Amino acid sequence: MRSAVDPTEALLARFPKTRPPLPPRIAEIYARQYAENRAGETTAASLSQRLERWMHRQVAADATPAKATLELGAGNLNQLPFEPDGGAYDVVEPFAELFEGSPRLARVRQVYADVAEVPGNARYDRITSVACLEHICDLPVALARSATLLAPGGVFRAAIPSEGGLLWKLGWSLTTGLEFRLRHGLDYGLLMAHEHVNEAREIEALVRALFAEVTVRSFGIGRQLSLYRFIEARGPRQEVAEAWLRRFAA
Repeated sequence: MRSAVDPTEALLARFPKTRPPLPPRIAEIYARQYAENRAGETTAASLSQRLERWMHRQVAADATPAKATLELGAGNLNQLPFEPDGGAYDVVEPFAELFEGSPRLARVRQVYADVAEVPGNARYDRITSVACLEHICDLPVALARSATLLAPGGVFRAAIPSEGGLLWKLGWSLTTGLEFRLRHGLDYGLLMAHEHVNEAREIEALVRALFAEVTVRSFGIGRQLSLYRFIEARGPRQEVAEAWLRRFAA
């Protein structure tokens, strides 16, 4: 008789993931494409940013100046306009060129290149993320580290694209993907495969394994027919977080 496979163990075995390499022609324009996308400089990117406001608003809904926040993958600091002024706001972002020179940087208390750099005795009322978790090759480590940094009663709030879902793929294929092919004659799906190494269902499953209380909302109808998901998690299982950190440090 075959023994049942632990789904969490099977999921953890996929990590750390390896990012598929970009074809040379896409690699040549990658940095410019990324900057244009984040700044909303093209028609498709501008439309995407308007839709992404749903994610930003969901994450910011509980924010007050009294709550200390750590944002994972802050990018060009585009979450800050949705957050209240004042209070401690730290960010994790490895690509400094995304926020260098931004006037929003004045609102940030501390910048870290990696969540591993955050002091172990730091504690946050909120740890947030917008359109970041799908990019992280060692996602269990980032999530586990976040769990250890939450203050008692703290909350993890993340918004992600519904990567792996039907509507999400259809959405980018007919907007950014089509625009990319018309402008460059290249397959945007190859860039997406390089960027989005984690599907939404994988992210949600890891969060559920790590936290006792998890709620999920979709921008759409259910999982498959949605563009984005918002995940709120409380009650970090510290023993699980510590086990994941030990496992992936080995």
